[in-house]
Amino acid sequence: FARMFVQVCLYFYCTCLWRCLKFVVRKLTGQCELQRICYNTKPGAARTMKIEASLKASKSKRLQTSVSVHPDAIEKTIDDIMELKKINPDINPQLGVSLQACLLQIVGYRNLIAEVEKLRREPYDSENPQHEEMLLKLWKCLKPHSPLKARISKQWCEIGFQGDDPKTDFRGMGLLGLYNLVYFAEWDTEIALQVLSDSLQPKYREVTKKELSQLSKAEWEKKKFDKAIGYSFAIVGINITDLAYNLLVSGALKTHFYNVAPEAPTLTHFQQTFCYLMHEFHKFWIEEDPLDIMEFNRVREKFHKRILKQLQNPEMALCPHFAASESLVNM
Repeated sequence: FARMFVQVCLYFYCTCLWRCLKFVVRKLTGQCELQRICYNTKPGAARTMKIEASLKASKSKRLQTSVSVHPDAIEKTIDDIMELKKINPDINPQLGVSLQACLLQIVGYRNLIAEVEKLRREPYDSENPQHEEMLLKLWKCLKPHSPLKARISKQWCEIGFQGDDPKTDFRGMGLLGLYNLVYFAEWDTEIALQVLSDSLQPKYREVTKKELSQLSKAEWEKKKFDKAIGYSFAIVGINITDLAYNLLVSGALKTHFYNVAPEAPTLTHFQQTFCYLMHEFHKFWIEEDPLDIMEFNRVREKFHKRILKQLQNPEMALCPHFAASESLVNM
């Protein structure tokens, strides 16, 4: 009870102190917190995340709800903020522009989560012609010189599905997994084909004389030939889709999207990020040099932590250099 009482007192003390400090700073500078952030922080994740935190922490309900308005209501919301904060738009014209850019990113990120979630929840339907068309497009992009002999075929294993019918592999991520794989194969075809090719290649391991002296012939043969880069391309793609989804929903991707998307981040930005993650995971897998596919979860978790660490940098943009992102970066 004593600890709880101290924590409550500390909370109210800090809250009051923080509001008093804001009041004093405004009186001294003649600027509200939103003005100070926009004028003293360069555009990008650093500014947008500070604006978002300031609006959410405001005691005004109008400011708190401004981060979740409809995109069409953003201009009206900016006017309301300027009025509430008693800021003359004629004297501070750039403030409205800066706030609008930040709100477009904030609201756009929330809408992107909803769009991605909708795709994730939609199951693959083999009776839906659009779903089937996308699946066949994936095959044609990855195997342009090998016609698919039948819709239900062992050939699907050649691009990393588990069985004769890929639809069963999309259960975890729904249509989102297929959307991402098709985007990767269609827009970063060269890299996708290289990753697919590498994932199918055996990697022979040289055994030292010391190891040879300690192993029987059977053990040596197993260690030499069972080790491979190999993993199931499509299954890993669906798994990396899950990783990208979790990064998005947790808010970790805000740093990247607020730096890459000049306005609202879109599904294309998300898919382009998936391309980057697929390529980087493939390189990371090779660097980690796992014994076999049974180490996948360990490698994936280590890769996840590596990406999270990178995204802690407010200036981080994961993939502005990627081929699929060139048109987005130049907006």
